[in-house]
Amino acid sequence: MTRRSKSTDGRPCRLRHRSATISGKRTPPRAATIFSVLAIGAAIPMGLVPTFSTISVAYADDSQYWEFYTPPDPLPDGLPGDLVRTEPSRLVLEPSGQLGSFVGTGTRIMYRSTDANGIPVAVTGTYIEPDVPWPGKGPRPLLAYAASAYGMGEQCAPSKLFNQGIHASLDTGFDLMFNLEEGFVATLLARGFAIVLTDGVGMGVHGLMAPQFMNRVAAGTALIDAARAAMKLPDTSLDPDGPVAFWGWLSGGHAALSAAELAGTYAPELHVVGTYANATPTDLAATLPSIDGNYLAGAIGWMLRGIQEAYPNTREAIWDAMTPRGQEMLANTSRQCMLQTGINYMFRHLQPWFKDDLQTMSQNEPFKSILASQRIGNVRPTGPVYLSHNRWDSFGPYAAVVATAKDWCSMGADVTLWTNEQPPLFNKLNTNALLTPFVDGERTMAWVADRFNGVPTAPNCSEIDSSS
Repeated sequence: MTRRSKSTDGRPCRLRHRSATISGKRTPPRAATIFSVLAIGAAIPMGLVPTFSTISVAYADDSQYWEFYTPPDPLPDGLPGDLVRTEPSRLVLEPSGQLGSFVGTGTRIMYRSTDANGIPVAVTGTYIEPDVPWPGKGPRPLLAYAASAYGMGEQCAPSKLFNQGIHASLDTGFDLMFNLEEGFVATLLARGFAIVLTDGVGMGVHGLMAPQFMNRVAAGTALIDAARAAMKLPDTSLDPDGPVAFWGWLSGGHAALSAAELAGTYAPELHVVGTYANATPTDLAATLPSIDGNYLAGAIGWMLRGIQEAYPNTREAIWDAMTPRGQEMLANTSRQCMLQTGINYMFRHLQPWFKDDLQTMSQNEPFKSILASQRIGNVRPTGPVYLSHNRWDSFGPYAAVVATAKDWCSMGADVTLWTNEQPPLFNKLNTNALLTPFVDGERTMAWVADRFNGVPTAPNCSEIDSSS
């Protein structure tokens, strides 16, 4: 098997060969985390840096994770979803662990999955067993949860953030990151859902590869195999044949929808009862112009680095297509968490990072086909799907998710599209992508609970088909 040597910054590197074996109550989610993120992002350009002195954060020593997060080489024989190793995972809402807690017990997992090219890889994540009973019908449900974009550095892995609450390090500069998902996870646990969160292919693992960010195949298989791995853990309350739903927001929504599309062929044994996705960029080609000049303009670096990792033959072509400023951006964003990427590159235009016209480049091969292959909407999903999206989303265009919904409806899929009409206030800060899940949270959790309780769906394909 051919594996790529570690290149954290997107520079071309030589391939090396390694031997490997193929192996009831309303409890609204807490919005404090995301509002903190937005406040910090907005405060920097206003010269309010002293605000950070009020935040008490212990700097993270990531070396403590290296032993667990370094995959064995070669991987042990096995199948996708087989567990490689596990250990207890201490769950905290904030660094001290004193201000509240999750009503669940965490287990860190490493499991087998496959990457964008079908090559076996080790993926990490966290399983959380609720401390409360499931109040609904049937066996305890499992939510396979894909986190939103936390960045590209291995220190940003969601499974590590659940141990820290807030990650802070000076290794790459202003390296501060909040656990964006903790409010939803805490609420879902309190309602009796078991949760398995995946870091995704390449995220978190030490010393091997970069994340295959926004790659449809890698994202979907990693989430599906996380569900398989959770079912194989000993001493849980899960039924090995019990129901599963996929959940995701932003890039996590892309993973959840991909899992719904892939499950029928990749994991036909899974009992998938539904999929929820919020603020999902379903078409990467449409996302490129939409992020130009906004808070997360630097996400172009994540996308390009993900393409380089998933398709090694593009590594040199991408690097050579970029200006020195663009190469610096790619190298920096490849090892940063989201907040630093936002602060470093907020409101930048994309074109100065490229020698030639970016739109033309994206419409030429091989990039045209690569971007097209990441689109969601070409395969009928397994089970009903609930899409929640803001009409003025500045990261994933609303028109793209409507197109996805229409395509699925034409295939006979069970689709509900809920349109959030929050006006485009401070939209260059991505507020219409970042705040939507908190506005829609209760509705979403009720929809997911209904799927596990066998309540009939109410798809709105007729409305979707008539929309512009």
